[in-house]
Amino acid sequence: MAKRNVKRKTTRKIHKKRRKNWLFRRWTLFLVLAVALLGTGFYLKEKIAFYYAMYFNRFEHRNLSNSEAEENRINRITGDYAGKTFGIDMSHYQKKEDVEWDSLSIGNRSIPIEFVILRGTMGNKSADKHFDEFWALAKKHELIRGAYHFYRADEDPVMQANNFLENVKLESGDLPPILDIEKIPRRKSNQKLLEDLKIWCKIVEDAYGKKPIIYTYYHYYKDFLRGNFDGYTLWLANYNDVPQPSPDDEWNFWQFTENGIVYGINTKVDVNVFNGNTWSLKRLTLD
Repeated sequence: MAKRNVKRKTTRKIHKKRRKNWLFRRWTLFLVLAVALLGTGFYLKEKIAFYYAMYFNRFEHRNLSNSEAEENRINRITGDYAGKTFGIDMSHYQKKEDVEWDSLSIGNRSIPIEFVILRGTMGNKSADKHFDEFWALAKKHELIRGAYHFYRADEDPVMQANNFLENVKLESGDLPPILDIEKIPRRKSNQKLLEDLKIWCKIVEDAYGKKPIIYTYYHYYKDFLRGNFDGYTLWLANYNDVPQPSPDDEWNFWQFTENGIVYGINTKVDVNVFNGNTWSLKRLTLD
């Protein structure tokens, strides 16, 4: 009888150990599957957001169109720069109700949108009425953000710099401040304009520790600015049928159309290409 009891106890221990091992393997498998599922969900979060927006939060896109020549030009540029990084710039000219950020955040169906640049301020005292809301939404949807000041050539550079600094609060991961200059002064000489622009840049650079980005049209840069802002990141606008915005200058951003049709925006918008990949773009951002 004693031998049988010992045998039963031994059998129970074996079964108990097997059960523990089985439970351990089961929970290990469960944890592995859970981690894999979470990892897959994180990896596919943009696709999940896309299908959610597509089936549950549908965006009614207007039937926007361009001329055949403009459409072909845009398609050629996006094809030629397919390995680069695309973005848009917006201001209050885009109505809030015309922008569906859930759709925009995952990019257009043909052009992936990686960054958005927003107008922050204009001149001595003005600020864009949509900036604060658009700025917060761009961060929420994990887009690389940039903010620009529209420079009024006849106004005061110190007041304009302070206007930008008071209304735009850049953070780590945002692009450096951007100076938009595209007007010729009426009451100042061109030389005085250059001096004033450098004052604006110096004030803003001292505040953020990084040189601003200079935005202008190609011909404006060629005629007025070239040689005066060497070492600055250059953002050129050129809407002509050309392979790049400037044949002579090193450029970083190219605004190649003001007639961009982007899924998620019910109006045409400026479309830009950064002359590098997303990692290179992030290297430009503030620490």
